[in-house]
Amino acid sequence: MPGLIGKKIGMTSVFSADGKNLPCTVIEVGPCVVTQVKNVEKDGYEAVQLGFMDKKDKHTTKPELGHFKKAGVTPKRHLVEFKGQGDYKPGDVITVDFFSGELYVDVIGTSKGKGFQGVVRRHGFKGVGEATLGQSDRQRHPGSIGACSYPAKVFKGTRMAGQMGNVRVTAQNLEIIKLLPESNLLLLKGSVPGAKGSIVIIQK
Repeated sequence: MPGLIGKKIGMTSVFSADGKNLPCTVIEVGPCVVTQVKNVEKDGYEAVQLGFMDKKDKHTTKPELGHFKKAGVTPKRHLVEFKGQGDYKPGDVITVDFFSGELYVDVIGTSKGKGFQGVVRRHGFKGVGEATLGQSDRQRHPGSIGACSYPAKVFKGTRMAGQMGNVRVTAQNLEIIKLLPESNLLLLKGSVPGAKGSIVIIQK
């Protein structure tokens, strides 16, 4: 099993051993509970399903209640499947100690949504600069998007204005600065995709 589920707490900074001020992200990792173990014979593949954060029975559907009851755990708000089986069984609790000894991790999250944005902000277009030669209202416009005679179409993937953010993003090779088992906290160097309080997946 490669990772755990966590919640982004926010950002802070810590001093390294040589006195450098390092920006870091604080993530609450676990405790995660094993809610299901899948195997090749029954399910066709090997995976471990983890649950994170408790929720009330009244906010849980009956099929979900049966699923959690079978595993012998309380209802969980977030469920994530990780490939690979390992030596786990339903009901096992996995804490941030899972990453002890690791130097780097990957973090998967959903980036902040920016709404509908133009090409200058979304793709870094330069614009036309000075508003001269009849360009009084064209400073931040995209310009030509394709020929009109041949091929007489706009190619797929042409950079235009549109929805920005709110997509799945993976930040790779983030250095682990500190592990706090007593608080289930993980301090990672740099930023992590997502807003404060958002759910992230941390992988070895």
